[in-house]
Amino acid sequence: MKAVYEYALIRVVPRIERGELINAGVIVYCQPRDYLCAKAELDEARLLALDPGADVTAVRQALAVYERACGDDTPGPLARESRGGRFRWLTAPRSTVVQAGPVHAGLTDDPAAELEHLFARLVRAPGAVRTAPR
Repeated sequence: MKAVYEYALIRVVPRIERGELINAGVIVYCQPRDYLCAKAELDEARLLALDPGADVTAVRQALAVYERACGDDTPGPLARESRGGRFRWLTAPRSTVVQAGPVHAGLTDDPAAELEHLFARLVRAPGAVRTAPR
């Protein structure tokens, strides 16, 4: 049986004043399946094309926070939040270099497979070589 899920792209906006961005990840939340997961991958060449002075290390660290915040062993204040609460916190609008885009919804039988599908379709460019955040 299909369940409602929500997702948002994780975007990197290296120069806020220019508004240019790259998609660097996806976060998926499915309340009926008690599922929350984020997957991120930085295309360093694209980032540096938008801003040659970008702090690649800081961007990688910020992307990794999204992935860690979704896990069962989440450290810090988010550890006490429900998965839904964490999703809302992670997708709240903010004016930072790494930010979530608008939240969208859909139906799925398998939220983990949906995460992989969205990631492949919306983040990873065909043939692109990328590295995961550390």
